Amino acid sequence: MTTPNRWSDLERPPLGEAALRRAVIAPDSPWTSLDVVEATGSTNSDLAQRANAGAPEGAVLVAEEQTAGRGRLDRQWSAPPRSGLFFSVLLRPADVPVERWGWLPLLAGVATATALSRTAGVDTALKWPNDLLVTIDGEERKTGGILAERAGTDAVVIGIGINVSLRTEELPVPAAGSLALAGAKGTDRDPLLRAVLRSLADWYGEWRAAAGDPAASRLQQTYAAGCATLGREVRAELPGGRELVGTAVGVDDDGRLVLATADGEQAVGAGDVVHIRRA
Repeated sequence: MTTPNRWSDLERPPLGEAALRRAVIAPDSPWTSLDVVEATGSTNSDLAQRANAGAPEGAVLVAEEQTAGRGRLDRQWSAPPRSGLFFSVLLRPADVPVERWGWLPLLAGVATATALSRTAGVDTALKWPNDLLVTIDGEERKTGGILAERAGTDAVVIGIGINVSLRTEELPVPAAGSLALAGAKGTDRDPLLRAVLRSLADWYGEWRAAAGDPAASRLQQTYAAGCATLGREVRAELPGGRELVGTAVGVDDDGRLVLATADGEQAVGAGDVVHIRRA
């Protein structure tokens, strides 16, 4: 019996670590290191440990497989080896007021959606706050997600997971999708990862240059333009078991989703948002 190896699925070759380093680590880039590991529980957890041990800003950790990947609200994120992009980046935005750090996951969403739309040729939208949506057979499907977590007092670790080449039978839930199923013009993960990291570097630089101001950095308006949640009737499932139903009408200066409800406008800063489908 042949032992499976990293080349056992020729449609899913391993990432080229050395080439990726050459492509993304440069004097004018925020990325200072890039490591690719075969498998780990969670790149966010691993990078947070490095952050707490003093790792510098700009560290990038990529896994070919995550065995305990986490999404928002502690949901599990699983996919076959080399079928997607699973990575985390370490940021230390010391020159931005802490109260504006809540924009970082939304920034990562804008950067990722922009890069995927351009590089994969797949229209990628955002579901508030940071799910990546593609359209498959006329239906919105989640193909990626973003999780930002504080590491100590001065760092944020942002984890990004993207389903790239998953086939229908490999989807973890029916509402999931992949770039391949959405008709991507290519599923080579190396150029996709380079594109996302470059886009993230550009948006992070603009945001920092504006001291985190979401309007001055164009982040707020760009997020709103690409957010599929706005204009939709939604149900916000809030902490404590409460629910709020209304029409999503905007994203405020703090990155919260503004809902027009029967009791007036209310801002949602945490929880899960469900797009309500009408028959």
